[in-house]
Amino acid sequence: MLEQQEGGIERAGSVGPSGSSGPSGGVSRRAVVATGAAVALASAVVGRATTAQAATTADATGAKADAGGLQVGVGKAVFTPAAALLPLDNFTAVHDDLYVRVLLVESGSRRIALAVLDLTSISAEAIALMRDAITAATGIAAANIMVTVTHCFSAPHVQASTSSAGAATYVQNIADATRSAVADAVENLQDAQVGYGSGRADVNVNRNVLTADGYWLGANEQLPSDKGVYVARFNDLDGNPIAVLANYNVQSCVMQDSVMADGTLPISADLAGAAVAHVEAQYPGAVGFWLVGACGDQFPGYRSKRYTIDKDKGWTYGVDLHDAGFALLTAQGERLGNEIVRVAQGIGKYESGKQVVVRLVTDDITTTTVQGPGAAAPAKTATFTPAGTAEVPLWVFQVGQGVFAGVEPELSTTTANAIRASSSFSSTFVMSMFEGGAKNMPDKWNYEHVTYEALDGSYSEGTAEKAAARMGRIIKSLK
Repeated sequence: MLEQQEGGIERAGSVGPSGSSGPSGGVSRRAVVATGAAVALASAVVGRATTAQAATTADATGAKADAGGLQVGVGKAVFTPAAALLPLDNFTAVHDDLYVRVLLVESGSRRIALAVLDLTSISAEAIALMRDAITAATGIAAANIMVTVTHCFSAPHVQASTSSAGAATYVQNIADATRSAVADAVENLQDAQVGYGSGRADVNVNRNVLTADGYWLGANEQLPSDKGVYVARFNDLDGNPIAVLANYNVQSCVMQDSVMADGTLPISADLAGAAVAHVEAQYPGAVGFWLVGACGDQFPGYRSKRYTIDKDKGWTYGVDLHDAGFALLTAQGERLGNEIVRVAQGIGKYESGKQVVVRLVTDDITTTTVQGPGAAAPAKTATFTPAGTAEVPLWVFQVGQGVFAGVEPELSTTTANAIRASSSFSSTFVMSMFEGGAKNMPDKWNYEHVTYEALDGSYSEGTAEKAAARMGRIIKSLK
């Protein structure tokens, strides 16, 4: 049974590149949520490392967990707008449903919640309502509730409830679905074990293509594209799957802007939804979670409405397969889903019991925001004018020997690879689009080549590298 969260909040120090603390490191202080603890992160590292090393390892039919050990609960619910609400954000039909999925993870007094929605992004208003619903059902403090989206481009954007009656109903749908999903998660909360694995699927492609007018959107096989499929599987103590989490670098935009033969623009959970639906079909009763990775420079290899480039590097957008595009969606979703299941089936070692470390660390970096020309068309040069400062939040969620590192903006492949390469954990998930999502965080290469990611971003050059370095230091401190 979940109880009201106990007090005790750690804080991450503002560690600079040389290890000194204070403003020189470019990192502001932010709460470190490791429930049940009340000491600084730096002084807790040694004790936590010892705990992590003592984590129980078992096979898929491991022994019963100790009292107060790892517990997991899951739930999902539909929030698709009803036909009466359409058209909404130009969508006029429904192809498949949109879901909110909730994962509860508990170990002793440490309780964390993760909510994932089939959306491009989500408003702060809707997130607040979701957190209220989760806290009311579980007692988990708002600071311990992570909210992220699949970055699906075939779902209506979430507008302010004051903007229209339809928008208000849509926001309420999300809140109601969250309430239903978390109720199910609380009801089936149970002793659990966790294991990790990784594989590879060739579904994504770098979207930066050089045109006669500068870099633009398309499919470029020569530029970086991490094909890694990273999987976490939570089982009950009999080895039956409760939840399967998959991390992959791609935007869910196979059907973006694709209009059907009858003129409708259909709602769909798109690539992420298709992959997760395949996983859930293989594991009845389990819930699949899509954790979008580096999506700032990654498209699906095949899209229904696509960009084309000719021999003279002229580009066009608008070649549309219409209804036939859903065959591409099904095939690519099944390909990803198959690999997720293959990896999940191959996981041989699991951790369970009260020695499984569960903690959530939040921090931020302070950076300069910039105003650029916008991403309306390709450009060979661009001027980015400083526009102020902003804090970029960072999340690091640890469950045993796996760590989940998330940020609000869309990351590039290079940035995600840097975070993963510096990690001391055997399994590292790197995610974009936390806390509702934000525009791109371009790395140095994207700025130098004036890509869509650079034109669409609002953070100064060097921010991505600073975020990756800070994330790496946080992850290393947990081991």
